[in-house]
Amino acid sequence: MFGRILRRQKLFRSHFRNASLFGKEYKEDHMTNLTPRIINNLGNHKHRIPNHPIEIIKNEIYKYFDQSSTSFAKFEELSPIVTVEQNFDSVLIPKEHVSRDKKDNYYINEELLLRAHTSAHQVELLRKGESSFLCCGDVYRRDTMDRSHYPIFHQMEGPRKLFIRGSEKVENDLKRTLEGLVKHLFGENVEYRWMDEYFPFTHPSFEIEVFYEGDWLEILGCGIMEHRVLVNGKAEDKIGWAFGLGLERLAMRLFDIKDIRLFWKSEVVQEQFQNFTGDFRQFKFVLPERKIEPAKFDLAFWVPEGFHEHDFYDIARNIDVEDAIENVELIDVFTHPKTGKTSHCYRTFYRGALKGLQFKDVEHIDSAIRAALQEQGAGLR
Repeated sequence: MFGRILRRQKLFRSHFRNASLFGKEYKEDHMTNLTPRIINNLGNHKHRIPNHPIEIIKNEIYKYFDQSSTSFAKFEELSPIVTVEQNFDSVLIPKEHVSRDKKDNYYINEELLLRAHTSAHQVELLRKGESSFLCCGDVYRRDTMDRSHYPIFHQMEGPRKLFIRGSEKVENDLKRTLEGLVKHLFGENVEYRWMDEYFPFTHPSFEIEVFYEGDWLEILGCGIMEHRVLVNGKAEDKIGWAFGLGLERLAMRLFDIKDIRLFWKSEVVQEQFQNFTGDFRQFKFVLPERKIEPAKFDLAFWVPEGFHEHDFYDIARNIDVEDAIENVELIDVFTHPKTGKTSHCYRTFYRGALKGLQFKDVEHIDSAIRAALQEQGAGLR
């Protein structure tokens, strides 16, 4: 059984047991890949901490929609534990789609997982009769390890279902509403553009990009809700649109936060944002200068059967509880011509989000990662 803290991370289980989440036990099976780091941070809702940058952006989006002629209900306390049907089937993600893979998600068992997007709640809320709503929450995805990716982040989902089927007004309403949101967040003079995109649950689908600091940045995805989604939500007589966005992505751009780890450094974030007032677009986060370059460690090992790159990132994150790792790069893949075994070589860059780190500060982390890999059956080179 999982406790609050485990000494070792078992990615390759030889037997099944129970996982305890929010005080309830769940049966583990061949799909289970939760880690202690993820379990210990369940319910750590940054979007509900007063004056946290995530909460500030959330409230600015709320403010914009509160001024519209349509009333949007708000949901931000829904459980992150969802069924496979909620997370994938209800929003038309095909059975064979890569986004369902164990390598990209945190599965509790073959029936349940931690939501990978807030769209997982769209159909259930439509079935309850909600027409237009904003659903905000923490989401979980296994991913690379660098300054712009974290396995826990926050999203907001916004469906609007108020049109009679066949109405031509729906796309105009979508674009007018979301262009207004972009201007509210980035200013009236922001340069933006619409891009065609593909999402399984909307058609047509679009992204909005803004020209910011010399580059085009994707801000949100949106589209006209697929009829089958509305049928699933028992609203087949209507047509509507929906959008989704990442709150960290917006906060990093608007507050000039260069490292996603900073959202988890509560004391520093609170110090700078606790007296936040005025125009949120004029506030910039000030990062203490770090003069020391990242400490680099290279680690090569023979990968065990069933091992995926994201397994290495989870092992590293589980050990690096203080977020000392700034970036990890897979720098070499080698397959032995005789044995057929494959070797990965990772370069890990250690530098704190707030201060530089020297070799002596992180050597114990590197040693622990090596020991954990060996325990999982990886042969060090």
